[in-house]
Order: sequence, then structure tokens, then C-alpha cells
Amino acid sequence: MSLLELDCPASVKKQLAKVFEVSLRTTVPDERDVLPSVDACAAKSGVKFADYQCNNAMGIFAKIKGKQSGFRGPPAVGQAIVKNLPQSEMIESCSVAGPGFVNIVLSKKWIAERLERLLIDGIDNWAPRLPVKTVLVDFSSPNVAKEMHVGHLRSTIIGDTLARMLEFCRPETLIRRNHLGDWGTQFGMLIAHLFDTFPNPEDFNETAIGDLQAFYKASKVRFDNEPEFKQRAHLSVVRLQSGEEVYRKAWERICDISKAEFEKVYQRLGVVLEAKGESYYNDLIPPTLDKLDKLGLIQEDDGARVIFVEGANIPIIAVKRDGGYNYSSTDIASLWYRLNVEKVEWNIYVTDVGQWQHFDMLFKAFRRAGWLPKDENEFPKCTHVGFGLVLGEDGKRFRTRSSDTIRLVELLDEAKKRCKASLLERDAVKDWTDDEIEKTAEAVGYGAVKYADLRINRLTNYTFSFDQMLNDKYAHARICSIMRKSGKDIEEIKKNGKIVLDHEDERALGLHLIQFPEVFEESLTNLLPNVLCEYLYNLTEIFTKKFYTNCQVVGSAEETSRLLLCEATLIVMRQCFDLLGIVPVYRL
Repeated sequence: MSLLELDCPASVKKQLAKVFEVSLRTTVPDERDVLPSVDACAAKSGVKFADYQCNNAMGIFAKIKGKQSGFRGPPAVGQAIVKNLPQSEMIESCSVAGPGFVNIVLSKKWIAERLERLLIDGIDNWAPRLPVKTVLVDFSSPNVAKEMHVGHLRSTIIGDTLARMLEFCRPETLIRRNHLGDWGTQFGMLIAHLFDTFPNPEDFNETAIGDLQAFYKASKVRFDNEPEFKQRAHLSVVRLQSGEEVYRKAWERICDISKAEFEKVYQRLGVVLEAKGESYYNDLIPPTLDKLDKLGLIQEDDGARVIFVEGANIPIIAVKRDGGYNYSSTDIASLWYRLNVEKVEWNIYVTDVGQWQHFDMLFKAFRRAGWLPKDENEFPKCTHVGFGLVLGEDGKRFRTRSSDTIRLVELLDEAKKRCKASLLERDAVKDWTDDEIEKTAEAVGYGAVKYADLRINRLTNYTFSFDQMLNDKYAHARICSIMRKSGKDIEEIKKNGKIVLDHEDERALGLHLIQFPEVFEESLTNLLPNVLCEYLYNLTEIFTKKFYTNCQVVGSAEETSRLLLCEATLIVMRQCFDLLGIVPVYRL
């Protein structure tokens, strides 16, 4: 079931549905609740008998059977649907197959005209419209003083792609929120260790501390093994939370160093985020919990203050036994802030599937308070986008030999290194500058990391393999090469050139291109980037194995038309790359 309805006028499927709705109203005028069921056809055994299919006949006959309708079976209903279709320039032919399935073949002239309009108007006109103005995507969210590891990869990549997809729909406000873990008891041990290592706090900087992850581990070892240090760490938390300046400054310095390291990773991935860490909501927690208390939602349970929600065996712990707060307290305050201050209509949380229950309980508590609508499909709404674990090729959590989690920086370095080695084996790069090789290795390497993650359903566990992710076909670079070899000014050709789809492989490519809006709509309404990846993969396959193989472009009688078809392919392909956060390669 889709998470929302999009207004997508560019969808071929929706345009066909409007045509068939006219026929249905004539065919079964008394069945006003019957909506057209139109879907794109998939090839069976490599053969496709139609472009789309209307599948209403069987359902209609089941409804009207015995009502003196005059129809003797689903095939007769299908024939009536075809007969009652209004004239449409979209449709070349219709036929009825099997139990009333209406097979639809689109007009190749209409497909060509759609592509010509794409070349003139641009792909932004194919973007659907959202039913809301303000959307927030909460993703990445690493913990301060800990390095980003491969476990953050999926949240960062999936979250960025969802944000890009939403941006394509042009909402008034799209917030890319990084909910940093910048508060908590761990800062007590960090600050205590900091003061022991650097008695003069002014000496503490990024250069002096070196590896913040190693610094964190050293403080944790002391916390676990030195009772006196543990006591000072607890005292440091109290002094930090009470606002003592020297402790506050030490905390800020640690946070700044961490954020600078995170930003280096985000820059390499081309990801933009706006940070509001847990600490931002500290002052909001008491008044927000007070509101819930006045609504009768908070009760005492074994010394803690908790909120019970329907369908859960355990409660939300809003205040711990010792009077302290936890991540549930922060999430309650932050969601209240997003709904009431930032006026967010759709809150999307991108975390691993293991946190599903936490967010499900949070959303239920807000519905119980009347802060979210009872109907989960109404706005404002909250959606948890879960994803599976990152596994190694042995089927276990992806870690180093020493059982440490793989650092994200190391993973990106390795991807670039392998791509660079692969590039240097090609004769074509011998005249490239070092800068061109470096930039291409980054684009291909980082793009491969993203695509390998996004191409699978996010709900499944993800098996990480460098060899698998670097097996790409580079169709974009091939098309750019064709355009360069032609020596033609594509902007001039666009003004007067016409697309003709007489060859079956020209038509197959054109059809796939105009199906982008409906595939994008499916991908966004279900928040499943793999649907878009599959479309991009099929586009490269159709172009490479059909069009490029069987339709000569440069020097052919059809050169103008085929160059325009290449340009349309580039436009759609680049839009897919942009939505997936992948930098295209223009030559290889």
C-alpha cells in the first residue's frame, strides 16, 4: 500500500486510466465505484504483446453477474470496454486477450511527441506534486566522538536519496535533519579523560587529539576499569548539565571536532544535512512531558515515569528511575518541536529496522495525545523508513578482522582505490591528467557504493561486496561519446529535428523513457529507491543491448532522430543519477 497519493499528470499510466474511466462509465454506468485498473506490461519469455493492460473485466463481471447485464463473461466485458473507448491520440490499438484483459499498444507518434516535449521543456515538468508543503527527512544521525562506520552508510545514502526524490517534487520546504547524538552520559568520561590528558583546555584541538575514536575508546577503558575515574566522569556529567562554562566549552570542542570529521564524509558522498543534535531539545523535554502528564498519558511504573501505548508489551520510558532522561525523552521533545514549531507535515525517520518498535510506540503516543491524527494516512504524519543490516560476504555483520566496525572513510578510500586501479588498466585514460583520473575514480567509486546499496530493497539485509558493486556498464559515458563523435550541436537539432520510432528498438527505448514519471511515483510513494535503480538498470540495458547494438546513430539516415533519442536518454539518465546522488561519468 502506498504511503501517499501524488498528483502526477505526466504518468502514462494515469493518462490511460482517464481514457479508460470514460469507457467504464459507459460500459457499466451503474457501477460508479469501479476505478480503472491499468498497468504496464512486462515481457514474458522475452516477448511483450502490449505496452499496457486494463484488467477490469474480471472484477466487473464478478460484480454484475446475475444482474441482467447482458454480458456472458469477462471477455464480453473486455470487448465492451474497447468498443466504448473514446478517441485518443495516445492509443494505436487495443485487443482483448484471455479472460477479458485489454491489451493496449501506444502510438509511436505520440511517444515521439512526448520525447520531443521533454527535450524542449525539460524533465522538471514530469515531476509529480506532493500533497504537503513541508517535509522533514531525519537521517544519518551519527554519535559525536565516534567515527561514522559502515552502519551509518545505509541511513545516509537512503536518506539522501529520499530527500532528493522529495526535492524533485518541489515542496515549499524540505528539511534534511541530522539528529546528532551529542548529549548523554558518555560525555562525562570524555571530558574527564580530556582534562587528564590536557590539563590546559586551550591545548585541546583537532591536531593534538588526533583520532577521536581512539580517544573515546581510551576513556571507555578507564571508565570500565578505574572506579575513581568513573566517579569523576559521573561528576563531569552533572557539571556539564548544570552549565559550568569550562565543561560546556570542553563539550563544544569535542562536538566541533566530530562534526568536522562527519562533514568530510558528507562532502565525499555529496550529502547535505542540517544538524540539530539531541542537546538542542534539552530545555524542551520538561515542558513537553508536562503537557503529556496533564493529558493523563504519563504514569509511575517501578520508579520510572512511563507512557503505555496500545499493542506494546513494554512502555515508553519518558523519565528514568534516577530522574534522568533518555533518547525516548529527546525524541518526544524533538517530534513535538517539529510538529508545532517547524510545522512539518510529513516526518520521515530513516533508521535500521531494529528501531521500528521505538518509533511505532512514539507515533502511537502522539496519536493518543491528539498530537497526530488517529488516521495514520492523514497529515501531519510520521513514517519510519527501516532498512536491513550491512553484512559481510560471510553473512555476518560487516566488520574488520579485529571485529571492529568498518570505518566509512576506509570503505570510501577502498572504493576509490579499486576504481582508480581499474581505470589505469584502460588505454583510453593514458592522455588524461592526474586530476581527471582522481575525479573519475571518485565519481565511479562513490557512485558504485551508493548504487550497490540502493539497488536492493531497503528492508532486506545488504551483503557488501566490492567486486559486485564495481560491475557497472557506464552507458552514460557511451552516449556522451556518440554525441561528441557526431560533431552536431544538439541544441540546434532540438529546434527543428523530429524523433521517428520506426525501428522496434528505437520504440522500446522511447517507451521506457516516457515511463519514468510513473516509476518515479511508485518509488517515492513507497519510499523504495530500489524501484528507481531497477528502472535505471533497465534503461542502460535497453540502450546498450538493443538500441546501441542495432541502431547506428552517427552517419545513418536516421542520425538526427537518433541523436535526439540519445539526448532524451541522457536527460532521463542524469535525472536518475541526480536522484540517487551519483555523479555521472562523461567519458571512459
